[in-house]
Amino acid sequence: MYPVDLPAVEDTHLTSVSELYLSSLESGPHNEEWFELSHTSKVAITANNVRLLQLFDDHQSDCTLLALHPPNDPTQVLALYLQDRWWSVDDALRTCCKDRHGLISVQSLMERVIVFLLSQVLERSPQEKTLFSLHPRTESGKLLWRDGQAVGFYTIKHKGSLCDGWSSRCYLLPALDTLLVRRGWRRRGLGLLMLQDFCCSFSTEEVLGVSAPLSPSMVAVCRRFLQQHEEHLESLYEVEAPGGWTQRRNIWLSIQLGRYTSCIKEESGPASGDTQKNNDSSLTSGDPTPERGSDVDAPLVTGSSAQQLELCAQRRAGRAPPSSSVSGTGCCPAAHAEDLDSGPPCRPPKSLNMKQALKPKPSVSAEPGEGEGERRNAKRVRRT
Repeated sequence: MYPVDLPAVEDTHLTSVSELYLSSLESGPHNEEWFELSHTSKVAITANNVRLLQLFDDHQSDCTLLALHPPNDPTQVLALYLQDRWWSVDDALRTCCKDRHGLISVQSLMERVIVFLLSQVLERSPQEKTLFSLHPRTESGKLLWRDGQAVGFYTIKHKGSLCDGWSSRCYLLPALDTLLVRRGWRRRGLGLLMLQDFCCSFSTEEVLGVSAPLSPSMVAVCRRFLQQHEEHLESLYEVEAPGGWTQRRNIWLSIQLGRYTSCIKEESGPASGDTQKNNDSSLTSGDPTPERGSDVDAPLVTGSSAQQLELCAQRRAGRAPPSSSVSGTGCCPAAHAEDLDSGPPCRPPKSLNMKQALKPKPSVSAEPGEGEGERRNAKRVRRT
């Protein structure tokens, strides 16, 4: 059995056991212990090779975990002290329970430890000290299980939940806050699967959010998702907390206007990654699985169509005069944070969907041979 399969433990128990074990290492001479990484390598378990890790971003919840690291690199985690013994990071992410498959809500402390490992330890870039900000103790989310191991997760900010611990602001809509797929499992449609699960979980909500800013990977996931699910074109927004109308941008509209062109080019490059760091301590990341043969570098909207969509966005934000009108845009009256439930948001016209926007327009010139026939007729007229 693995740590997640063992009986549940409380935060205080995990912290007290970790601190007690560390104090025993610091107390004085004792028999030296070793942790075997493989059949050929091992690391000494000493007070110099272990440190306490904070699990949650809560001032009230002081939950720590004891980690073993190499003598020359304290940022790298080799093993964790869980359930009164040392476990490798890989084993801490495994399960022997066959019922753990697909997306399962995070509930136990060990499942939150797994979210911590995925976000803070495994996918950390060598150039960064940390990849993600710590999640709160009560953060809602789901783990994605495949073949007996955790391969990804996503977390949610619920409508009405506090935006932070020092103000009274609350989220005005459900928002997908962070999403990650392990590198070895990317480009298999798992990010798309998690985004679809998030939208289905809040099917009764008129508007849903994805925390800003979107990473190139998340833009690719949202683009493909909206191509496949047109019913979400008008309901999926890039949002900043707390998510009022002035803090939202319709994702499909932004794609049509080419606001994510640099993100799409970066994602299509050979060195693209699947994570990003958010200045507001919320990260979004996806598992891009673009359709084969799609021209991601082509302009999305050109000419008057882009101008109409831009004016629609301005009217939504209240920057354009109410009397202005654009024919055929489907633009609805401007909405504000105080009238959140006043009505549905603007819907981009179906005539401007992705495939049609990328489709080249037919040439205006005459068919081959048509001009030649007209010239012959003109000659006949002159002869008569």
